[in-house]
Amino acid sequence: MNAPAGEDTARRVAYDVVRAVEVDEAFANLLLPRLLRERRLDGRDAAFATELTYGTLRWQGVLDDVVAAVSSRPLPDLDPAVRAVLRLGSYQLLHLRVPPHAAVHATVQLARAVGGERVVGFVNAVLRRVGALDWTGWVAKLAPADDIGRRAFASGHPRWVAAAMLDTLDGDLDELEAALAEDRPVTHLVARPGRISRAELLEQAGPDATPGPWSPYAVRMDGGDPASLAAVRDGRAAVQDEGSQLAALAVTGCRPSGPDDRWLDMCAGPGGKSVLLAGGMPSGARLLAADLQPHRARLVAGALGGAAASVLVADGTRGPWRPATFDRILLDAPCTGLGSLRRRPEVRWRRQPTDVDRLQGLQVALLDAAADAARPGGVIAYVTCSPHRAETRDVVDRVMTQRGDLEWIDARPMLTGVPLLGPGPDIRLWPHRHGTDAMYVALLRSDLSSSRTAL
Repeated sequence: MNAPAGEDTARRVAYDVVRAVEVDEAFANLLLPRLLRERRLDGRDAAFATELTYGTLRWQGVLDDVVAAVSSRPLPDLDPAVRAVLRLGSYQLLHLRVPPHAAVHATVQLARAVGGERVVGFVNAVLRRVGALDWTGWVAKLAPADDIGRRAFASGHPRWVAAAMLDTLDGDLDELEAALAEDRPVTHLVARPGRISRAELLEQAGPDATPGPWSPYAVRMDGGDPASLAAVRDGRAAVQDEGSQLAALAVTGCRPSGPDDRWLDMCAGPGGKSVLLAGGMPSGARLLAADLQPHRARLVAGALGGAAASVLVADGTRGPWRPATFDRILLDAPCTGLGSLRRRPEVRWRRQPTDVDRLQGLQVALLDAAADAARPGGVIAYVTCSPHRAETRDVVDRVMTQRGDLEWIDARPMLTGVPLLGPGPDIRLWPHRHGTDAMYVALLRSDLSSSRTAL
């Protein structure tokens, strides 16, 4: 991508986001759109700022390896401002079609603006050494020799993330390479049922928008700001990954045995799946949506509007509801978010393997609580946005083994027409297969022979 006019403002926006991600643990997908609006960047300038920001964050760990190989100072000893500048400059040199002299000159000017004259010589020297090789050359020089390590480095992923994907892909290195290469986000919208039709949303989204291939409510935007759409501003539509939509639709498509009027969304924030559940409930049914965080519960209430639903702040592991109460339960469990690396690029370097172990304990506790809350014959959906086996099948297997009163439901027939869902009975969605986040869905039924009854 050639740097457009206004490139200095675009680079400054990218710098502010990249630095805030490290220093303030900001989320790029929330901060960047706000800065683009505040600084009135649009068109090619906004596109350049977006590519520079997200690209730098995606590749940050391996860019740091390159910088460390040529820097006279250890990377951890550098000021965060200098680290951010060097990452931005290295990304331009190695992954953008910015002429090297222009990338170095513009980045040195940025360094002068944010770090003062004292850092200019150092930044200039490091970037000139970075630019001495292209990316292929740096891969040959720095990438580990093993198959996983080399593919991870070459695609800008931590090795442990690539290894987890390979494990889930049953050791298929070719498919791992395809999965690692799929890192360009496309904005997905949802036409909220009963509020706007997909045809109407498509018309608002512009001539380059297309219907999502899997969800009847999905629209995929090719560029543009979704916040500019009237339907998004007034809540008739929202930004929601098509994989997230499919997870909710798997719940609405799976009927329990017996009554079907009490539904629970255990970890409901920010409410996108709750809206689809409410839109798919049979007449007379009612949804209870809960979330531990008050601000997320408020988002759920705002999303649901006047739907037949109640919202409360509650810890799903010890909810205030009675046991054996609900006919359908959606547990969209807190997870590492490794399935959404396209949209949240900072996650791939912020997360660590220890996060998986910590979260698995919570996931097990929540699924166990969901099983307690389901009446005999009721349906439970366990959902995560992660491709890691430890957050997906391992959690389900562990709870089922501990309890003995749950049985698998084949989830694949609930998503008719969606291919390559895996061998079942659970479902895996992948960016390189489906163009969605890497979502996991397991459907379980509480054993009808269980003696548990509501108190």
